[in-house]
Amino acid sequence: MAIRIGTQMPSFEGATEWINRDREAALAETKGRPTLVHFWSLSCGLCKENLPRVAAWRDEKRDLGLRVIAVHMPRYPQDVNPEGVRESIANYNISEACAVDDEHKLRDAFGNDQGWVPAYYFFDAEGKLRGFAAGEKGLNIIAPTIDRVLGAFAADKTHAATI
Repeated sequence: MAIRIGTQMPSFEGATEWINRDREAALAETKGRPTLVHFWSLSCGLCKENLPRVAAWRDEKRDLGLRVIAVHMPRYPQDVNPEGVRESIANYNISEACAVDDEHKLRDAFGNDQGWVPAYYFFDAEGKLRGFAAGEKGLNIIAPTIDRVLGAFAADKTHAATI
């Protein structure tokens, strides 16, 4: 069952591997900050088309407080390919923490029962789900929520020093 708006961000327990940072570092970096979690897969052409836009948001909106975590979720047996995942991470500028979900434990924790990729989950600074979108128009659908939450986050003087 899909997680609902207001649900706390899952803990990322069960990833088969972490690339770029370990789980603890990824969670420390995102604590108290709005966070976009994006699911992608080696075999997903649409994911590859959208990865540059996610990277641009990660870099352009960082000063507003945005943090990003990637989750590689294989759709087919050939997607369980550590070398291919690492190569794609390098090729598509995925510099954020990337959890590898070969056993689909994160897919289940996020309620992504259909195995959608790309899929985007956006959590506010308190770690509560504020938006979800998937598929071809997913980034366009979730963009206004991200901008609204980041605007409020940046305007909140208590967070200004932590950005």
